[in-house]
Amino acid sequence: MNVAAHTQQLIAPAKLTLSLRITGLRSDGFHLIEAIMTTLELHDVLTIIDDSHGLSFTGPFAEGLKNDASNLVTRALTFVQRSANIVVTKNIPHGGGLGGGSTDAAAILRWAGRTSPSDVIDSATLGADVPFCLVGGQAQVSGIGEIIQPISLEAQRITLIVPPLHVSTPKVYQAWDAMGGPRSDGPNDLEPAAIRVEPELARWRDRIREVTGDSPVLAGSGATWFVANQLSDQGQALREALPDAYVIETRTRQ
Repeated sequence: MNVAAHTQQLIAPAKLTLSLRITGLRSDGFHLIEAIMTTLELHDVLTIIDDSHGLSFTGPFAEGLKNDASNLVTRALTFVQRSANIVVTKNIPHGGGLGGGSTDAAAILRWAGRTSPSDVIDSATLGADVPFCLVGGQAQVSGIGEIIQPISLEAQRITLIVPPLHVSTPKVYQAWDAMGGPRSDGPNDLEPAAIRVEPELARWRDRIREVTGDSPVLAGSGATWFVANQLSDQGQALREALPDAYVIETRTRQ
């Protein structure tokens, strides 16, 4: 007798780092942070069929993703000792500092019921952004990302500008160290190091400023820039001025 497959759909919200300070370095080489993070309405969707196994991707940002053992979804399944056939609809640009892989991994942990305080701490072994993505909402984040203190923030409109660039997070932290650990004039200490690694980021920052009249903020180590609470027509103005970039209008998720 065949039993019908059980299918579930899970929401995996993007995360946005509103501010980031680097406060030190652990003996194992991981950087200590003080950050304010929020989840966004922008999200991936994971469709889980639990009578088989596999991993595939669809959606606007599926191209280039690997479904091998290095993928965070696969690693999360190993972490929770579960097997399933998973289709990820990728609405979050990958490699842009928006936690796309981390939030997909966190969705797997929630599906498996791994949401206790100790699970949140242990999930940092998958990646520094996974603990926050597992908790969600808005929070002050410290340690290497595993210490989550929920806070309350007013809802904000967020415009994301994703240029056609890839910035390596390890290289950005290495550059930050090599530069002597600079404190940024803006809310993100990694911005000067990210621009050192990928100078084109500065050109994109300046172009966004010209269109919006505001200084954009780099999301984490990049390459996404964002501006908050823009007028409703600014998104279209950015699309017209920056046709090579993805411009995504979203909101913080309460």
